[in-house]
Amino acid sequence: NKCSIKIRIYRIMTSFENPKAIRHFQSICDSCQDLVSRFHTPSDLRLYCDGYLQALRNCNSLELRDQEKLESLMERWILDPSSFIEQGGEENKGFFDKKRV
Repeated sequence: NKCSIKIRIYRIMTSFENPKAIRHFQSICDSCQDLVSRFHTPSDLRLYCDGYLQALRNCNSLELRDQEKLESLMERWILDPSSFIEQGGEENKGFFDKKRV
């Protein structure tokens, strides 16, 4: 349900010690949620996330440990369709079945 999703995201965010890592995690999550609401596929999300993470690597914005942790968490987060919530607040169960409009 929606509450358990929020709790799971809260636990992930609090696993970071660096506030910058939390902000980057939130930014990626918000952008991916927006992409899902516009019927983008999981591979589209992966491309977006990979580009974002590569840009972080290139500018050395995070410590190596935080960077690796963020990459690992995003990998799991994107593959889990329960990470995405539809506009009505419902879990997006049809995420992997949606077709482009």
